[in-house]
Amino acid sequence: MASPMISRVALRRTTRLRASPTSQWVRHASSNGQPSSRGRMFGLVAAATAVAAAAWAYPMLSSKVEAEKPEKIEIVFEKPREKPVSKEDNRDLVSSQHLQVKKSWENPGVHAWGSNSGKVAAPDSNETVIKMPRRIKYFDGQLLRDLKLDREFGAAITENGDLVQWGIAFSKTNPTPTVTLKGKDLAKLSVSRDRIIALTSGGSVYSIPVASDDQAIKSEKDSSNSSWVPFLSGESSVSYRSLKPENLAWNEKITDISSGLEHCLMLTSKGRVFAAASSTSDFPSKGQLGIPGLTWQTKPDGPYDQPHEVGTLKGFNIEKIATGDFHSLALDSEGRVFAFGDNSSGQLGMAPDPEFPCIDSPSLLPFAKLYSGTNLLPKVTNIAAGGLNSYFTVDATKIQGKDTTEVMPARDMGRTVADTWACGEGIYGALGTGKWTHVSSAPAKIKALSNLSEYDEATNSVVPIRLASLSVGSTHAAAVMDNVTRVDASNSSSEHDTNYGADIVWWGGNEHYQLGTGKRSNANAPLYIGPLDGGKADARMGRKGEFNRFQITPRKTVRLGENGKGRQVSIEQRVECGRYVTSVYSAT
Repeated sequence: MASPMISRVALRRTTRLRASPTSQWVRHASSNGQPSSRGRMFGLVAAATAVAAAAWAYPMLSSKVEAEKPEKIEIVFEKPREKPVSKEDNRDLVSSQHLQVKKSWENPGVHAWGSNSGKVAAPDSNETVIKMPRRIKYFDGQLLRDLKLDREFGAAITENGDLVQWGIAFSKTNPTPTVTLKGKDLAKLSVSRDRIIALTSGGSVYSIPVASDDQAIKSEKDSSNSSWVPFLSGESSVSYRSLKPENLAWNEKITDISSGLEHCLMLTSKGRVFAAASSTSDFPSKGQLGIPGLTWQTKPDGPYDQPHEVGTLKGFNIEKIATGDFHSLALDSEGRVFAFGDNSSGQLGMAPDPEFPCIDSPSLLPFAKLYSGTNLLPKVTNIAAGGLNSYFTVDATKIQGKDTTEVMPARDMGRTVADTWACGEGIYGALGTGKWTHVSSAPAKIKALSNLSEYDEATNSVVPIRLASLSVGSTHAAAVMDNVTRVDASNSSSEHDTNYGADIVWWGGNEHYQLGTGKRSNANAPLYIGPLDGGKADARMGRKGEFNRFQITPRKTVRLGENGKGRQVSIEQRVECGRYVTSVYSAT
């Protein structure tokens, strides 16, 4: 309650304001300057009115003063943390990242989210979208060699090399994960619009229909000898086509594959590149094969999907290949990038020409121009592509440049700056530059993923943070940072010695919740997401309501299961961005 002093002051102030005009009127009512009897009467009435007004206003003024008093602040002290019962328990209590690493070893499997219209992110659910990471129960406890996701189908290679397929495009009646092609020792997958391109450990390449009904058709011709050869091992009745390049050298084999919607590239151990059609719906027509003049009408006799060597790349030792929906990239051992195919959005790293939207011969990208006027000498170290976008990682070494007046300190000579560049369609934010760009005229730097460094205690030096890997979907992407990680905490080390993984960020289209933020807003710059379990494990450790970023677990040889009592394996987590779908899975 307000003090009497404050109340009386407020009362006097109110009385004076109300009484002043009346008193002035009374004073001037007398003709000789003295109040008359009539004036005295009015004065008494005015005084009585003022007293009544004050009496009426007092309760309200008192309550107003009382309301304006600050509320009492109750001091709540932080509850004491639970007392750990062991070193490992203490690590779980103090570090969300340690707990994430631990859970990834105890319960390996597949988390998926995004579009579920094709029953890919959650085969056992009728939800059209999966807003947050969710486990696919079929893969609980399993390690995979590879995994690829499309909006309508998914494909994975099990630990023993068998193919698993699921989704509406695979089977409308039974879209749940099913083992199809067995006994081929598959090592890597890539997917087109309607077929799966699979690479075996021995270097063979197979083209497998996505639809289970097409897998049972025996009239398809095998591309290796122009006659149908069904799988006769007795373990599987799945039909497939063999994509075998001609004129391979002795001991030369296919080491990598990458597929767009209609075409695929194959890289050999000798650094040669072959291209082939990878879909039965359309023959590649945007120059993505890298063979000038090659169309459906001009293709040579033989199977429609026969591999063709990309002749322009002969003589270059190609080390990496990447494909978007309708374009291709190749990186050689010298750090030179060649691009060909559709360039309607500038995804080839050069300004699009409406009159010539496609480039059917590999063209060298002049990355040195991006660093002109600086004292940096660039070398492209990795490439990635997906949808209508391309990405490049660059190591730029500091030198005393001839075209700059900047004098470099001796200590900076030879230091490396790691940058990431992107080009193509950015209307969904897939360029990651912080801008919404429709079409690229040249590669743009992703500043959030460039010129990063950290202090490495092991070497007592500052080292650049590069990207360990890039995964690109049709409208979104994810980058795993090659930052310092630790997965060696043990009973012999300190209780404060915790494990932590690699940082991972997402950006781009989020129209189907494929970024894993739980919201639908697109992101034009890289961002973190929370732990895959939605923070449940953190909540049990007293961190409910906190935001702890997800870190992906690097490769480590461990024993699986709770308390490490299972079998010993080499395991890591990988990310896969597909067509409106995302997954993080345990890989062998």
